[in-house]
Amino acid sequence: MTGESTNPKAYPLADAQLTITIMDIVQQACQYKQLKKGANEDVEWVLCFCFDELNPMKILFVVLFVWRFKFSVYDDAATKTLNRGIAEFVVMAADTEPLEILLHLPLLAEDKNVPYVFVPSKEQLGRACGVSRPVISCSVTSNEGSNLKSQIQQLKDAIEKLLI
Repeated sequence: MTGESTNPKAYPLADAQLTITIMDIVQQACQYKQLKKGANEDVEWVLCFCFDELNPMKILFVVLFVWRFKFSVYDDAATKTLNRGIAEFVVMAADTEPLEILLHLPLLAEDKNVPYVFVPSKEQLGRACGVSRPVISCSVTSNEGSNLKSQIQQLKDAIEKLLI
């Protein structure tokens, strides 16, 4: 996202060095099965499609899509891990359009006392999550015997410093 301005609602936004660290931990968490991925770009496309211009066919398409894939739109994996109390931290993509589809996560994370952070690119987040599609949110989950425990704690401390 160099050269582009980011949405001011995407706060706190990780700097370049912290983004690299976050992506590294997310990639390792994926290998250790400690990662839950949220909605991908397909859900984002449908929501943009919905708000573009309304006509009866678009409304029918969106209603059917939401009915079929409602877990991806409203009850994504990051939300589930926060509600279940197993999220260590939440990562969201700042270039999500519209960003409002993610803005329930910071509120929920604050309620659950879980750190959260925005990274500049959904494509980069998708690659770190081990998929070829852009990912707009994910959470790293807790695991008692994890080799990542100390790295996750250091990253959580760095994310919390952004919020101060």
